[in-house]
Amino acid sequence: MKKSLQIALCIISVTIFAAAHGHAQEGQQHLEVKPHDRIVLIGNTFFERMQDAGYFETLLHSRFPEKELVVRNLGWSADELTLRPRSKDFQDHGHNLEDHKADVIIACFGFNESFAGKSGIPKFEADLKKFIDTTLQAKYNGKSHPQLVLFSPIANEDLKRHGLTDCKENNQRIKLYTDSMQKMAKEKNVLFIDLFTPSKKLMKSGDQDFTFNGIHLTDYGYQQLAPIIDEALFGTNNKTGSTVDMKKLRAEVLEKNRQFWYDYRAVNGYYIYGGRKKPFGVVNFPAEFAKLRKMIENRDKRIWAVAQGKTVPHKIDDSQTGEFADIKTNVKDPSSIRITSPQESQKKFELPEGFEINLFASEVDFPELKNPVQFTFDSQGRLWVCTMESYPQYLPGKDVDDKVLIFEDTNGDGRADKQTIFADGLHLPTGIELGDGGAYVAQQPNLVFLKDTDGDGYADHKEIVLHGFDSADSHHAISAFTWGPGGDLYFQEGTFHHTQVETPYGPRRVKNAGVFRYEPRTEKFDIFISYSYANPWGHVFDRWGQNFVADASGGANYFGTAYSGDLDYPRKHAGMKHFLKKQWRPTAGCEFVSSRQFPEEMQGNYLLNNCIGFHGVLQYKMKEDGSGFAADPVEPLVKSTDTNFRPVDLQFGPDGALYLIDWFNPLVGHMQHSIRDPNRDAQHGRIWRVTYSKKPLLKDPEIAKASIPELLDLLKTYEDRVRYRVRRELRIRDTQEVTSAVNKWVATLDPKDKDYQHHLLEALWVHQNLDVVDVQFLKKMLRSPEPRARAAATRVLCYWRDRVNGSLELLRAQVNDEHPRVRLEAIRALSFYHDPQALDIAVESLIHPQDYYLEYTLKETMDTLEKRMSNK
Repeated sequence: MKKSLQIALCIISVTIFAAAHGHAQEGQQHLEVKPHDRIVLIGNTFFERMQDAGYFETLLHSRFPEKELVVRNLGWSADELTLRPRSKDFQDHGHNLEDHKADVIIACFGFNESFAGKSGIPKFEADLKKFIDTTLQAKYNGKSHPQLVLFSPIANEDLKRHGLTDCKENNQRIKLYTDSMQKMAKEKNVLFIDLFTPSKKLMKSGDQDFTFNGIHLTDYGYQQLAPIIDEALFGTNNKTGSTVDMKKLRAEVLEKNRQFWYDYRAVNGYYIYGGRKKPFGVVNFPAEFAKLRKMIENRDKRIWAVAQGKTVPHKIDDSQTGEFADIKTNVKDPSSIRITSPQESQKKFELPEGFEINLFASEVDFPELKNPVQFTFDSQGRLWVCTMESYPQYLPGKDVDDKVLIFEDTNGDGRADKQTIFADGLHLPTGIELGDGGAYVAQQPNLVFLKDTDGDGYADHKEIVLHGFDSADSHHAISAFTWGPGGDLYFQEGTFHHTQVETPYGPRRVKNAGVFRYEPRTEKFDIFISYSYANPWGHVFDRWGQNFVADASGGANYFGTAYSGDLDYPRKHAGMKHFLKKQWRPTAGCEFVSSRQFPEEMQGNYLLNNCIGFHGVLQYKMKEDGSGFAADPVEPLVKSTDTNFRPVDLQFGPDGALYLIDWFNPLVGHMQHSIRDPNRDAQHGRIWRVTYSKKPLLKDPEIAKASIPELLDLLKTYEDRVRYRVRRELRIRDTQEVTSAVNKWVATLDPKDKDYQHHLLEALWVHQNLDVVDVQFLKKMLRSPEPRARAAATRVLCYWRDRVNGSLELLRAQVNDEHPRVRLEAIRALSFYHDPQALDIAVESLIHPQDYYLEYTLKETMDTLEKRMSNK
């Protein structure tokens, strides 16, 4: 802390303007707080992340211990002055400024608004003026007008050394909006804190990064900025000889923030206060949140006591905070609910002739395997799975302890015999994918990156890397994680949600369902598909990079290229036909058969889990259909008469077998039963393994310890999932070494090999994974003799368009390609431009034969481009 203060003191004084209720200190005006003032923070991700750091609030309480201040952080990712989307009836949950009886409001806006540039300044100033007037005229505490403080955005840190975008343009815009805020604050006579200037200086003062993506502070960044904020608000702290245990005080602040987070950003809001609160939510949730809010008040008191130098009990006493409602089951015959053992469940499976299913792991041998929801395999052949024993959500006072588990079959008998806990203490991790040396895990409303930095097998590093995914329904939360072949991470969410994510490239928003695309290397994040799904819980790419999305609730399945063109919020793509006829619903997880362990006639078939009505794995025969695809049903691969069997994810393993995750629960769905129904199960979970007895298992390829040339040769492997894991491994190897090796590898490929063009495409995808733009190689692939490779290369061009000169002319050639799928990809790619020429090029596609998907995608692209042109 002393080091932090020393750094702060060497920073140039922060400009502060007069506050209507402030008083003078050493020639400047500062904020004056009164005993028991309630201070409410509102604004964007800067404040939202601050609650996980706690440094500023710790300094605040240590400076004013006797005033017993109450601090509530209402920060929300990507919020703007006039754009703060929330799920239905959020305003009824008790987190308005009136509900918190705000005496002091500290507001942080301007960053997301700054992407409107210079032309957006007049609107911003008008909005800010209205915000100031409205705030100062209100009496949120019921008796007096609040004090208002405006924070400017911080600077965008220069992280070009990490491969991130140049911060110069962002900082120019942020400076414009900081100056605008400063001007308006002076005009309106409210307190203004310029954080742009000192943060920019601070970021240049040392070798350690202050942000992880240029715009969002790390824990270290908040630690360094906290004393600067403290001094700017209140002046020099002249207290000496303080006996406050700052470490203990911060721990109490973080505990209070954690409990408040469970309230403010409550999971399943649509059932607590939204459209589905009746009939079940009105029974249990009022009591739960009354208790939780008393628990939060208890933690306020502990903060005050520690700040005053008092000793508090180690264990927090919440015994007087109220009781929960007594929830009765609505199951007509509770005795009909029976938990089947793994042995009983196995007897209830039906598979086609020649197929077998065995138990890989269950709660019997591994008690931590509770409610498993998604899994993947690492480069060592180990199975990673996230569990959700805290489902359906946090119960006040009961610590959450969901986990990421790693299972191994060390003796090759097809059953797990070793378990490792990689991470615990999680809350509803609805999705997981490995990559970049760690694991990306859903922690609604955030995406976190977990990493083991000391080699003991346990994640000791946790960083929130994306914020703002809505938490209106845990069933609809971000899920179905998968890497695209080019190294972009995809995941998706269902309806009821209003998501907004703050990025270095501007805010990204979607409402009522969408699929997301994230490039960790560049920090680019986009809405990949904005569509009125019910709840998409499946996403898979085929051998040539075409993607397919399964919508769980309705049982719909879609061809991804056609409706993944760019849209401007709040538009959504128009309804599109399914590529297969629905048989059952709801579905959860999809996969292509790409395993030589399975019969030849099944290769390329589309597999689809179903978990209600039909319990098992459906199977469809894929076929080309013009620019798109179609599929016909064939015999299901797995069928079970055990209604507890709930397959929610599936993937081919390194041995060529198909693995299934069994959520295992007698009750599913939030509409049918209370979230707190006592018959919901949180103690069981299974992993099943399907093999074809007439063919041998595949040899698990060595990936983790393979050399770069060996990894490149593995890109020739038939199995999609092997190449998937190889590309993921190459991402963590030295970029220069991989780039050099892949160029040599390409030179050694045999042009007469029937898979030559696919091998070249894999090389292009390696470049994309590493964010190494090779324009000449891309142009070569755009003119590949294999149309499926040309289509895939066109999508790469779409995502490299800002770094490829003449990209529109390259797309003109693709729009006029002889193959309809290449034209489809090009039409889609044109939707990402803000240039009138893109519209002209898209129209050229009409001189070629049309089909359903071409017509659909052209209309969507033209609608997007025409609206952009009309708004200029």
